[in-house]
Amino acid sequence: MQFSKLRLTGFKSFVDPTELDIQPGLTGVVGPNGCGKSNLVEALKWVMGETSAKQMRGSEMDDVIFSGTRNRPARNIAEVGLALDNSDRAAPSQFNDNDELDVTRKIEREKGSTYRVNAKEVRARDVHLLFADAASGARSTALVSQGQIGEVVSAKPAQRRKLLEEAAGISGLHSRRHEAELRLRGAETNLERLDDIMVTLEAQMLSLRKQVRQATRYRNLNDHIRKAEAILFLIRWTAASLEMEHSSELLETAEAAVTATTSITSAASVAQAEAASYLPELREKEAAAAAALQRLTLAKESLEEEEARLAAAQEECETRLEQVTQDMERERNLAADAGAAMRNLAEENDRISSIEQDQEAAINEAGEKLASVRGEYEQQEQSLSELTERVVAQEAQRNDLTRRRSELEARLARLRNSNDELTAEIAKLEEDAIDRKAVKAMEAKLSSAADTLEQTRGQVESAEQARIEATRQLTETQTQAQTTLAEAAKLEAEARALAELLETGDADLWPPLIDAVTVEPGLEGALGTALGDDLSAATDEAAPVHWRNLPANGENPALPSDAEPLSNFVNGPAALVARLSQIGVVADSDAGWRLLSQLKQGQRLVSRDGAFWRWDGFTSTADAPTSAAIRLEQRNRLAETRDSLESARTAASSAEADVEAARQAVETTTQNEQTARTAARDAEGARDTAQQEMTQLQRQTTENDTKLAARKDAASRVAADLGEAENGLKEVSKIETNLPDAEAGRREVDSLRATVGEKRGELVEAQSAYDTLKNQAEERRQRLAAITEELANWNARKEGATKQLEELGERKQSLEAERERLAKQPEEIKRRHQDILDKVDEAEEKRKDAADRLAEAETRLADADRNLREAEAKLAGIREQRVRAEAAVDQAKQASEALIERMEDRLSCGPDALRELAGIAEDVEDPELPELEAAEKRVERLLRERENMGPVNLRAETEAQELKEQIETLTTEREDLLKAIDKLRRGINELNREGRKRLLTSFEEVDKHFQELFVRLFGGGRAHLELVESDDPLEAGLEIMASPPGKRLQVLSLLSGGEQALTALSLLFAVFLTNPAPICVLDEVDAPLDDANVDRFCTLVNEMAHSLSTRFLVITHHRMTMARMDRLYGVTMGEQGVSQLVSVDLGEAIELRDIA
Repeated sequence: MQFSKLRLTGFKSFVDPTELDIQPGLTGVVGPNGCGKSNLVEALKWVMGETSAKQMRGSEMDDVIFSGTRNRPARNIAEVGLALDNSDRAAPSQFNDNDELDVTRKIEREKGSTYRVNAKEVRARDVHLLFADAASGARSTALVSQGQIGEVVSAKPAQRRKLLEEAAGISGLHSRRHEAELRLRGAETNLERLDDIMVTLEAQMLSLRKQVRQATRYRNLNDHIRKAEAILFLIRWTAASLEMEHSSELLETAEAAVTATTSITSAASVAQAEAASYLPELREKEAAAAAALQRLTLAKESLEEEEARLAAAQEECETRLEQVTQDMERERNLAADAGAAMRNLAEENDRISSIEQDQEAAINEAGEKLASVRGEYEQQEQSLSELTERVVAQEAQRNDLTRRRSELEARLARLRNSNDELTAEIAKLEEDAIDRKAVKAMEAKLSSAADTLEQTRGQVESAEQARIEATRQLTETQTQAQTTLAEAAKLEAEARALAELLETGDADLWPPLIDAVTVEPGLEGALGTALGDDLSAATDEAAPVHWRNLPANGENPALPSDAEPLSNFVNGPAALVARLSQIGVVADSDAGWRLLSQLKQGQRLVSRDGAFWRWDGFTSTADAPTSAAIRLEQRNRLAETRDSLESARTAASSAEADVEAARQAVETTTQNEQTARTAARDAEGARDTAQQEMTQLQRQTTENDTKLAARKDAASRVAADLGEAENGLKEVSKIETNLPDAEAGRREVDSLRATVGEKRGELVEAQSAYDTLKNQAEERRQRLAAITEELANWNARKEGATKQLEELGERKQSLEAERERLAKQPEEIKRRHQDILDKVDEAEEKRKDAADRLAEAETRLADADRNLREAEAKLAGIREQRVRAEAAVDQAKQASEALIERMEDRLSCGPDALRELAGIAEDVEDPELPELEAAEKRVERLLRERENMGPVNLRAETEAQELKEQIETLTTEREDLLKAIDKLRRGINELNREGRKRLLTSFEEVDKHFQELFVRLFGGGRAHLELVESDDPLEAGLEIMASPPGKRLQVLSLLSGGEQALTALSLLFAVFLTNPAPICVLDEVDAPLDDANVDRFCTLVNEMAHSLSTRFLVITHHRMTMARMDRLYGVTMGEQGVSQLVSVDLGEAIELRDIA
């Protein structure tokens, strides 16, 4: 199975649809940092099922969706597709129908991911297994991302074991083992639950058998209650009928009284209507008189209000005249003030204008003097600045030379001290060098400890195999024992249930005959049909119903020749002999019908299947077994069950003994395994101790060599620095000799600075005089403008005062005319007031006369109303009596209807069926019924007796049958679970055994490839791999021991950075060669390598690409790596935040160049 194409849409920075062809050979991906190259690798991991957002460099999985830029909006969907070539049919069976597989993963923001293979939705686990079986996947070692080399270097040995698992191809095996363990735990949990359920169901079955007996009693009691309630309802129905007849008679009497009283009330109503007919006219007249009086009263009040308004108007007019006079006086004073102010402002304006003409010449003279002084000052200031800069530069150079001299002298002192110290340290390190013989002795000790460890590990493996075999035997024995115990428990539960079912509530008092009878199997139905309920009678003659033991009289007639007496098949009390001897057993129904005519009086025939024939012609077929037959079958079944139970208990005891023996064997093998593991741990401890001592010795040797080389290099650098410092000191002395005198320059600067100070004082004085004259001229111009504005304002005020005086004069004349008009109105108002008072007295007399006549008519109407009310009250009383009578009739009807409803509710019948339910013949006209109270007490007693029974399950028989079927089903399921658990345990052990075998085989192959690749990449040296920390290969760690050319054998962590990178690459490529994947991705793995190692790395990758079917995708920044690629893809970011992919096929380019 080969990878052929990667498609991205909306994934991280690849917002536009992008395709990356993965062709045979080496495919390179280049581009500047941050342009999105690693996003291609992450897209490949993501589509293969990566579930960790951290691995995608995000906080949540939605971060892989394009988040938008300044010019592009964010997307809500990201999709990555991977095209696979499945022409070799190496995919799992569910995907193996097509030559091409298209795996896609799509994520929608806040809704999660979906996987599809050839457009069909699948589970994430299916995708994981698809790539795991192809030695690939999101966490495959074939995907070497940035930093993964460092992770291999810094990883613990147990973490490096995953590389071996990848090489062994057991990643999918781990997944399947985990799934099997989950299924095993689930099956064991289900078994425990099933056992609990079966115990519960057995208890429920015992309870249901009791409920069956209680339900039978409940039904009998219901029949008695129904008959008692029918008698009670019959008594109540008779009483309700009598009450209905009495209420109807009362209603007829009330109807007659209502008719008579209604006539009297009608006459009173006519008289009241006549009295009321005169009232409207009298009321209209009285209202008209009252209205006229009201109008005159309002007119009088209006005149009084008008008189008050006139007085107020006169007072207001006087007030307004006084106010106008005061306003006129104020306006005259304002006009006089305006004239005086205008004269003063004109005089001030003339005075300022004369001063302004003399000041213009003085300002021009001051300006010319200021310009002359400023020019002289600026010239002196420029000279001072140039001189100061020159002196400061000379001073700075002198200070710098002084500082350099001090630094060089101090550096010379330090370098001489360092040189002396380095010489002493080099001598000491040469003395402390470790003896090479000690290293060889330690290597021999380490080799011996490793051999001992290998032997103990073999012993551990043998002990483990023995323990596994013993455990398997224990599991099989336990399974068989559990089956035997379950069968015994089942038989015991069945025997207990049958015994309880056959128990009677009064076993000590008159036990039934059926408990003393035994019958041959197969004839239970025949005996039950023949004797029926007679089997429930007791054998004790003191019982109310019993079988009496009569002496044989020898006069019983003989049965037909083909019928065999039932007494030959039944063992029981002697009282049954006479009855059983007259019951013949026939083979089938045909024989029964044939012999029926031969029966004598008292004789019966019964077939084995339960058909029955009696001498008088009575016949019953074998449709269903009787209760007696069922009880007899249960008794026979109980005897058989008890016999089987004894055998089952014996087998269970034997099985428990076998389990105990198997358990002892497991304990013995486990102890042997622990002893072997202890020895292995001791050997491993000895090996680790030797390894640590060896490592310590190697570390000391390496550190001593490294320190010695570093000290020699430092001594060379110190000697070179000493010569450089001495030359620098000589150069500083030479420059100091050629510098000019600094004191003469300072004196010249001080003299020129004093001259500049004098010129600055003259400039300030001239500037002050000029500014003063300019300010005074500006103030005078502002004051002249203000005077002009004030003159305009005062002139406007004067004109306004004159106009206001004219308006106030006109207003005063108008107010004086108003005052004269108001003085003439009081006399007219007084005359009108007297006329209205006369009219008010006349209207009052008319209203009083109309009111008297209205009062007389209302008195007559009140008398008629009283008579009408009395008649209506009497009629109402009689009608109320009629209503009560109607209510009594309705109540009787409702009582009858309610009684009928209760009948239908309780008895599901009407009044006509009560006699039949109560057991009273229809032809009895006046039956003797008990008292109502006695009937109610009987019903209450029966109901109370039923209530005292408590809850009754009327479906107990059906539920018992259903529960029995359920128990049988669960027993079958339990057996299936036990088989499944055993199968899962064997499967897990097989997976572990296969995993260890494949892992050890893979370790040897990876170690072989690692040694070869290490020598090739380093150009020499040696290296190997070791399994450490555990005897179990599935739990052990992987340690890397390496010895680059010219160095001792040591652990990976003691190598340099470049050596660690090459060693880790050797291991990764060794894993890859052991279990090649369809694709290998290398993300900037050449970054820590120099040019020589990059060349070796590229050569190795190129050979692997052409010798294997693997396709390589290499992300790099190195020019040498780019040059070795078959094709290059460039990732650019022309638009900020948006990645684009461009490609160049280098092979085609070379061919085109050769053609040209």
